[in-house]
Amino acid sequence: MRMLGIDIGGSGIKGAPVDLSTGELAEDRYRVATPQPSEPGPVADVVADVVRHFGWDGPVGVTYPGVVIDGVTLSAANVSERWLGLDAASLMADATGRDITLLNDADAAGVAEMRLGAGRDRKGTVVVLTLGTGIGSALFTDGVLVPNTEFGHIEIRGKDAEVRASAKAREEHDLGWERWAKRLSEYMARLEALISPSLIIVGGGVSKKADRFVPLIEGVRAPIVPARLVNNAGIVGAAMAAAAAHPAAAAR
Repeated sequence: MRMLGIDIGGSGIKGAPVDLSTGELAEDRYRVATPQPSEPGPVADVVADVVRHFGWDGPVGVTYPGVVIDGVTLSAANVSERWLGLDAASLMADATGRDITLLNDADAAGVAEMRLGAGRDRKGTVVVLTLGTGIGSALFTDGVLVPNTEFGHIEIRGKDAEVRASAKAREEHDLGWERWAKRLSEYMARLEALISPSLIIVGGGVSKKADRFVPLIEGVRAPIVPARLVNNAGIVGAAMAAAAAHPAAAAR
């Protein structure tokens, strides 16, 4: 059972067919740079390019870096404001000629981690944080997703948390691991005070280097662990979402 997942990020749009039984990519990942500025039409064209690359003829799961409700994109923190209020699922369906299941990118990564990764079989409140261009978040209670939490926009020192503590902020401000860990500590402590998680899973590409910064995070009660699916979690979660929306196609 396979399904195509596509993950729209601030710097790259990447996709691959996913083996739904294992969560592994069934083919090599295909990546295209995100068009800049990241307006809807050019992004939809890249999504169509990814679909064509794999010769895919079934439904497709696609992530979006913001709030998504019923296929409509309702926030645009790190992309063009032309996404606000857009029926993006229909736009991508027109561009690809395929049925599109669209969801928040961190929610997709979280679904994958909870089913096949670091959150598997975990009860209680679990939050997955994706550290990249921004800070994405996915919240689960006893394995059930609470969608579109957007905890990266919690205010810290008068700014969105992601402006201070994302992986992009670390690079832009040339922060060493210790200085960045201090910012993450402040952010995670604030988040913990709000939702009292029993586990924090850290994802995004930088999670491959979790041993460099996670041990430096202080003042947080909940265990902090790296994501197991690392930067493929969004692709895997998108494929899972499309499979859930189109079970007959997933069973082919």
